[in-house]
Amino acid sequence: MKNDRTPYFRPRKRFSLHNTPPAMKIFAVVALSLLAVVYTVGNLTSTDGQLFSSLFGNYNDELGVSEATETIEIEEGEPEPVNQILTKKVKRGESLYVILTSHGLSPADIAVISKELKGKFSVRSLRPGQQYQIEKTPDGRFLSFSLQESRARKLHMQKDEDSGSFQVWQEVLDYDVQLATLSGTINSTLALELQKNSRYSLITELQNLFAWKINFNRDIQPGTAYRVLFEEKWIGDEYITTGKILAAEINLEGQNYTAYRFTDSRGTTAYYDENGNSLSGFFLSQPCNYTRISSGYGYRIHPILRRRQFHSGVDYAAPTGTPVYAVADGKVVFRGRKGAAGKMVTVAHANGYHTKYLHLSRYATKAPYGSRVKQGDVIGYVGSTGRSTGPHLHFTIVRHGKLKNPLKELKAAGTRKRVSKAEMQNFMAQISVFRSQLDETGVMVADVTKYREKNTTALN
Repeated sequence: MKNDRTPYFRPRKRFSLHNTPPAMKIFAVVALSLLAVVYTVGNLTSTDGQLFSSLFGNYNDELGVSEATETIEIEEGEPEPVNQILTKKVKRGESLYVILTSHGLSPADIAVISKELKGKFSVRSLRPGQQYQIEKTPDGRFLSFSLQESRARKLHMQKDEDSGSFQVWQEVLDYDVQLATLSGTINSTLALELQKNSRYSLITELQNLFAWKINFNRDIQPGTAYRVLFEEKWIGDEYITTGKILAAEINLEGQNYTAYRFTDSRGTTAYYDENGNSLSGFFLSQPCNYTRISSGYGYRIHPILRRRQFHSGVDYAAPTGTPVYAVADGKVVFRGRKGAAGKMVTVAHANGYHTKYLHLSRYATKAPYGSRVKQGDVIGYVGSTGRSTGPHLHFTIVRHGKLKNPLKELKAAGTRKRVSKAEMQNFMAQISVFRSQLDETGVMVADVTKYREKNTTALN
């Protein structure tokens, strides 16, 4: 039979190393050798490993470790330089300019800072003993300044190193408000009593409240009784300062002076007495009911002497016996005859004011020398004693020893304001709450030497 084979059925050639190209021979030998090495390394003992390392060298990982028992070196980098923080206190006579320039700022820098400080901090408020911090770069360049203005407020200045500009801002710490009361009888002065209890900051507000009723330097004497309800500010367990006065009562020579804080429905806050009369500064619009002003303040032709002469007050023409009123609360410091003035009464008021009432026909029995009078109290009666052409009241106002035009002073003081009828019920309810709080012995002033002890002894 004929052997008929197509190309699909060609005989297969046998592999022969002799027929393999030289390059393939080399590749095969290398591959087989590597396989043998990998197998051998995986089964090495420690002794074999040492022998292998000596023959072929070490092959380390990322940290340079060649075996598990090797000691690892712990690297320590160089420490980065830190900023300098200096904490100091303001010295006597030291100004903000001196402090900042001594720490590297130029006069030009100070000029920029001064503009930023406007409305935020007054350089005059810098006081000896205040603590401040200066932050500088490691090489001594200025970075920031912080001043502890008070326990609740800090002033910060920071310099931008890139632009050279300054940021200035105030940090106000959040505080809690607590109610406290002080009450007692004054042994020396009210200021010393408050200072003894670390509440001296109340004295200024009390003086302002009663400015038109009480002269604190002259009128407050040992034996004066008082009660004050006020707010205190605390940060955590630390007492910071006093806050607003809510109610105050001062009993002076048998007369009770009161002040109550009240906010009406329109949001207006003011202080009033127990009858709803405003405590803001005022005089009565006139010291008596008169028919006409017969002579004004200033130079005039004297009606008796017939020569040009200065007139120190205003003459109110009125019938003899017309009541004369104290235009404001005060104390009678003179009552008697005085030459051309005839029978005269002088009343001393708060804020350096004195008022004089001349040519009286007689004095009021309830306003003797040394007595305290309230606004509107009758102190005498119109007359024509002394050098006078007819019944009238010569009325003079003096402040800090200087004559004032009575008509201008009375007009400037305005009319006495009161709580409106619509608000009166709310006002009376509010002062009732304040009086109850003043009566509570449990709401006492805290002893600042201890933490939040609210039941310490009141003033004696």
